[in-house]
Amino acid sequence: MNLIQGKSIPRCRRINRMLSNESLHPPAFSRSNSEASVDSASMEDFWREIESIKESSMGGQEEPPPAEVTPVDEGELEAEWLQDVGLSTLISGDEEEDGKALLSTLTRTQAAAVEKRYNTYTQTMRKKNKPSIRDVRDIFAVRESPPRDICDNHTNQLDGTKEERELPRVIKASGSMPDDASLNSTTLSDASQDKEGSFAVPRSDSVAILETIPDLPVHSNGSPELGQPVQNAVSDDDYLEKNIPPEAEELSFEVSYSEMVTEALKRNKLKKSEIKKEDYVLTKFIVQKTRFGLTEAGDLSAEDMKKIRHLSLIELTAFFDAFGIQLKRNKTEKVKGRDNGIFGVPLTVLLDSDRKKDPGVKVPLVLQKFFEKVEESGLESEGIFRLSGCTAKVKQYREELDAKFNADKFKWDKMCHREAAVMLKAFFRELPTSLFPVEYIPAFISLMERGPHVKVQFQALHLMVMALPDANRDTAEALMTFFSKVIANESKNRMSLWNISTVMAPNLFFSRSKHSDYEELLLANTAAHIIRLMLKYQKILWKVPSFLITQVRRMNEATMLLKKQLPSVRKLLRRRTLERETASPKTSKVLQKSPSARRMSDVPEGVIRVHAPLLSKVSMAIQLNNQTKAKDILAKFQYENSHGSSECIKIQNQRLYEIGGNIGEHCLDPDAYILDVYRINPQAEWVIKPQPSS
Repeated sequence: MNLIQGKSIPRCRRINRMLSNESLHPPAFSRSNSEASVDSASMEDFWREIESIKESSMGGQEEPPPAEVTPVDEGELEAEWLQDVGLSTLISGDEEEDGKALLSTLTRTQAAAVEKRYNTYTQTMRKKNKPSIRDVRDIFAVRESPPRDICDNHTNQLDGTKEERELPRVIKASGSMPDDASLNSTTLSDASQDKEGSFAVPRSDSVAILETIPDLPVHSNGSPELGQPVQNAVSDDDYLEKNIPPEAEELSFEVSYSEMVTEALKRNKLKKSEIKKEDYVLTKFIVQKTRFGLTEAGDLSAEDMKKIRHLSLIELTAFFDAFGIQLKRNKTEKVKGRDNGIFGVPLTVLLDSDRKKDPGVKVPLVLQKFFEKVEESGLESEGIFRLSGCTAKVKQYREELDAKFNADKFKWDKMCHREAAVMLKAFFRELPTSLFPVEYIPAFISLMERGPHVKVQFQALHLMVMALPDANRDTAEALMTFFSKVIANESKNRMSLWNISTVMAPNLFFSRSKHSDYEELLLANTAAHIIRLMLKYQKILWKVPSFLITQVRRMNEATMLLKKQLPSVRKLLRRRTLERETASPKTSKVLQKSPSARRMSDVPEGVIRVHAPLLSKVSMAIQLNNQTKAKDILAKFQYENSHGSSECIKIQNQRLYEIGGNIGEHCLDPDAYILDVYRINPQAEWVIKPQPSS
């Protein structure tokens, strides 16, 4: 890897000498707004770690030679991107419901990002005299007349012709956004709303998949009352409320980040800030819970999280497009890892092995043991992650771990916290691919050069984390939780947030490509800053943005419609709209036609049947009102099952789940208002069961 390639002058001294040269200035931006402006002393830990890595060579292993950066074929790069976001069918030409459903739920900026990549791909194929499988016009229908609303659905008639029978594709809009425009979920559908907040029959000339969800804008925006107006999601005042201290700033998870920055850039209202190494300068963020509560990444089913990853990568690409920055300039570095052992083994392989012992494990067991060893006696050890440990012992332990850990024969009691800390760093550094995508670092460097506000930096980081594979994200979360314990003992171990960030940067972000000294300096500073942001904002970093969950619900609805293969989507949508109104005798007959509708008819409107298979009281009908929260339902079950102490213990570890309908499985926030969830997913089943442990 390039960061630990040795040269005649020790790297630490060479970089510091370069930094002290007053004639050196970045060619395209001001040092005051760049991570490169951080003084050389603040990066000493980083370069000292590089020297330590180079000198130790970790058990005498030879470093692979740096990879040559070869010109990237744009078509190949975009083809890889389309594959990564779940749209490989645009290249293969295969018909797939999930791909169509994904396209049908894209926002304006997301659709533009996909169209841009597909256009580049088709143009490259044309130059090679290889016709693309599909014409871009078949994917992104272009209206001859301008759209009526901010985000217009594709609305050609759906009766009769083949084109009319196809489901609408991508939500698009043109023109600037008016000052009073709201970028909440209502801008993503064409249905009209009456004064009571319920949806009327869609306009006859406008039909979209999104209308199949009874979208309640006031609730998606978190308003406590049905009649409360929706906030303007892009004005500067929306993020601050009276109960937020003046030094804090509210983060909105309800609106697409790319839409927000696009509009802010248009209005020239994007805040800027200098990046400094002092921790106190980082803004304090407050995420106000909506009536749906907040959702952790682990609260959703694996299938829905896969869709979140695809949408997050599209959204991240659109986010950087707003700044004119290309997210990914090189193909992903792919290195085949080892099939067995501990070091140099892919996370997924380690987890597959560990799950034979513990089916619910999400973080490699060996990594958890490293955490435990440091926590036992090393949290107060000065410079715990700066120390290199005894090289001979580290080499011995590495060999024994590779040979004995999976057989549970390794003796952990003989390892001290210093060796555990050294091997923890080596574990991440020797992964076949870095824990975080190093190929995105150049884009983050370009973003930092523009000196955006910390909120913008967090939003980009948030999307990157959501786009990570499950194994990487879960491991990263465990790692940041562990480091928060280390930083909590800073007064004794002298490991501040910035110290941890600079020491871990070369271990968590590494590249096997060649870079100039100056490029490497920018990589170092940016990687350290990203880790610092992760550590600072880890309490909110793993929450899934609400706007992405809304899109997943719409994807699931669209997929169900596509699989039904009904001849007229319009007829279906009209029928479903009628089903949501007060049931008439005629409507009741319609409701009895499907199993899911029959489940809904078993109980009156506003009443849900909750199942708790592991408790003595296994089922209960719950009457919902505007104030019923998930924790209220749990409390009711606890009261009904409070005859024995064991039942009380059981209920304390239980959570309420929303299962089926337009979501796979959703572990609900205890503060979520269930009537709001019920309204957007009336076909869901409700189950109380234990929350999986990490």
